Amino acid sequence: MRAAGLPAAAIDVFSSFYEQLVRGASGTIREADVEPLTGIDAVSDLAFSEDEQRAAAKVTAVIKLNGGLGTSMGMDRAKSLLEVRDGLTFLDIIVGQVRYVREQLGVQLPLLFMNSFRTREDTQAVLARYPDLRAGDLPLDFLQHKEPKLLADSLEPVDWPADPSMEWCPPGHGDLYTALLTSGVLDRLIDEGYRYATVSNSDNLGAAPDPQMMAWFAQSGAPYAAEVCRRTEADVKGGHLVVRKSDRRIVLRETAQTAKEDMEAASDPSVHRYFHTNNLWFDLRALRDILTERRGVLGLPLIRNEKTVDPTDPDSPAVIQIESAMGAAVEVFDGATAIEVDRSRFLPVKTTNDLTVLRSDVYELGSNGRLRARAEAPLVSLDPAYFKRIRDFEQRVPSPLSLVRARRFTVEGDWTFGEDVQVIGDVTLSASQGESRTVASGTVLRAG
Repeated sequence: MRAAGLPAAAIDVFSSFYEQLVRGASGTIREADVEPLTGIDAVSDLAFSEDEQRAAAKVTAVIKLNGGLGTSMGMDRAKSLLEVRDGLTFLDIIVGQVRYVREQLGVQLPLLFMNSFRTREDTQAVLARYPDLRAGDLPLDFLQHKEPKLLADSLEPVDWPADPSMEWCPPGHGDLYTALLTSGVLDRLIDEGYRYATVSNSDNLGAAPDPQMMAWFAQSGAPYAAEVCRRTEADVKGGHLVVRKSDRRIVLRETAQTAKEDMEAASDPSVHRYFHTNNLWFDLRALRDILTERRGVLGLPLIRNEKTVDPTDPDSPAVIQIESAMGAAVEVFDGATAIEVDRSRFLPVKTTNDLTVLRSDVYELGSNGRLRARAEAPLVSLDPAYFKRIRDFEQRVPSPLSLVRARRFTVEGDWTFGEDVQVIGDVTLSASQGESRTVASGTVLRAG
C-alpha cells in the first residue's frame, strides 16, 4: 500500500482491520445482544417552510458513492454510466436532481462523487458535459482508497500477473470517511461554509436531494442520521438497524454480520421493522472531530467478504476482501438517530431484474429529476443464465417492457423481446434448455 502511494490514514485503517481478521474476528452481532429499533421520526410528518429549507440547503453538500463497477451484471465500468431511460444515465439524472434544487432555492448545493480507481476516468468524462456543475472551487469527485485482496488460506496479498489490477479492491463504502479526510475534501467543505452532507449510492435514483430532509437534519441537532424503510417479506436480506443493549447505541447489522442461528429473527419484519437504505446524513464538523480524536481510524466493524480474485472466474483463487459499511458509523456518533422514509427513496439497481423495472413504464421521470411510481413495482425474475450479464440482457431486451399492469414477471430460459411488449398480471414464460424463443413486437402477455 505504501509502494502504491496510499496515505498513512488508509494504511492504518487497513492494518486495524487486518489485525482483527488475523485474530478471527467476523464482526458478528448476536440477536441476544440487541433490541429492535423503535420510536423514530418519519419523513411523512415533515413540514418545514421554504426559508427553513433554503437555509439548510445553503450549508449541505450532496455526496454520491460511485465506486461500483456493476460486476454482478458483468460490467467493467461504472454502473452509473448505464442508460436508465430516455437516453439518460444514472449520472445524467443525478445531475438533473441537483440542478432542480439549485434553481428552486437559489443555492449552490455541491455535488461530489466518491469514485474508485476503476470508475474515476469514465465518470469524469461524462461529468465534463456539465461545465456548470462545480460549486465554487470544490472538486466534482474524490478518490476512494484501494487495498490488497488476501488469499483466503494464508491471508497474504494475492499475486495475479494475468491482471495485476485485480490484486486490489475497494475497501467498501465505509472508506468514505477516511477518503474525505485524506483527500482534503472534508476540510475544504468546512472551510467553504458547509455543515452537513447527505450521502447515497449513485445507483439509487430514489435518494434525490430533499430540502425538507435537509431542514429536518439541520434542526435535529443530531451528528448523524440514517434513512430506514419499513421492511416487507421481500426485504429479508441487507442491513438493518438495531439497538445494542450494552450501551443503547444504534448499530447497523449487515447480513454478513448475522449468525446463522439468528437469521430467522433478524429477517423477520415483525421483529426488526426497518431496513437500512444506505442513505445517510452527517455533520461535517462532528465527523472531523471524531477522526481527529481517533487519529483517522473510526473503528467501524469488520466485514469479511469472500470472493475469487477474478470475479468473472469462479475457478480463480479464493480471496478475502476486508470491507466496512458506511452505515456502520451510526454507532460512532453520540446522539445518532434514524428517520423513516417512503419506499420511493429506495430504488437501487443491483441486478438486471431491477433495471428492467426502472426502465419500464412503472416509473415516470419528472422535470425535478425524480422518478414517480405509477403503480406498485412488480416482482421481476429473469433467468440469470441468459439475462444476468448486461450485454446478454440488452441483446434480449433492447426496448423497455410495459410493466405498469404487471404483478409478477418470470422468465425461464432464452427469450428475446421485441418492441412495445406489455405484461399484465402474473406471467411466466418458459423455454426448454437449448431452445431460443422470441416475443414479437406489440405482444400482450397475460396470465394463463
